[in-house]
Amino acid sequence: MTLKVYLSGEIHTDWRAQIAAGAEGLDVVFDGPVTDHGASDDCGVAILGGEPDKYWHDHKGAMVNAIRTRRGIEAADVVVVRFGEKYKQWNAAFDAGYAAAKGKALIVLHPPEHAHALKEVDAAALAVAERPDQVVEILRYVLTGALPDRRAAAAE
Repeated sequence: MTLKVYLSGEIHTDWRAQIAAGAEGLDVVFDGPVTDHGASDDCGVAILGGEPDKYWHDHKGAMVNAIRTRRGIEAADVVVVRFGEKYKQWNAAFDAGYAAAKGKALIVLHPPEHAHALKEVDAAALAVAERPDQVVEILRYVLTGALPDRRAAAAE
């Protein structure tokens, strides 16, 4: 069974690459938003035409990006939403809420110091992880039933 996983959230670190590398060999297909910040911001005006007002510039980009995001979340079996340390990620919170409303299996990924601020988001999740490797272990368990300590013991 191929597991479809949508990786949403912050785009300033390599957490997606860490998860993909850790999940190598598992029957997982990953999808996610456009992570080129400039392309994501400018997609609306690049495709649909310029806007003199920054509000409409951003609005066009948000709408075009929403097509990709909604499709990705709706097609996913599991949605992972990462909240990073540096920026307020309102889009990540929206994606988590959208995934929860769609009944998707939701994994939230954030540092421990964000636990209080994200308590409502965390309450909607089936798992709250602090590190990308924990997400990988959840995916491995879902697909194989193997626990991390049992794999290590079997390898010895």
